[in-house]
Amino acid sequence: MLFYISIFLIIIAISLSLKALFIPHKIKGKQVSFENFITLALIYATVMAGFGLLYYLLDLKGMLVLSDGSVNPGSSSYDRMSSSMYFSAITLFSVGYGDIAPIGIGRIIAVLEALVGYTIPAAFVTRAVFDHKRN
Repeated sequence: MLFYISIFLIIIAISLSLKALFIPHKIKGKQVSFENFITLALIYATVMAGFGLLYYLLDLKGMLVLSDGSVNPGSSSYDRMSSSMYFSAITLFSVGYGDIAPIGIGRIIAVLEALVGYTIPAAFVTRAVFDHKRN
């Protein structure tokens, strides 16, 4: 039960973080500002950590979601967590080195994360332009 509650809370955290892109006055009218940079960085960090935790929790549950030659189910918890976060970061930023590959349900999650990774900058720029035109 705790597993499903954790998954639900992670999805809520990711959703609320992405919602910040669409809240009026959260992103200021100036396209380039330190505050906008911090807001965007926090959104990326939350989404990356959220997806990384999803991969990690599913791995702990015994589901194969990532294929990494150096990390196997007998690896330490730290190694599994760091691989999950690393994979999340390279997927979110669309780098995709290929050293870790998603398998099973991990493929669906990776596609969703990549889609979110492409959408965040587009939503940020669109929001800044609309706010600038409105002012």
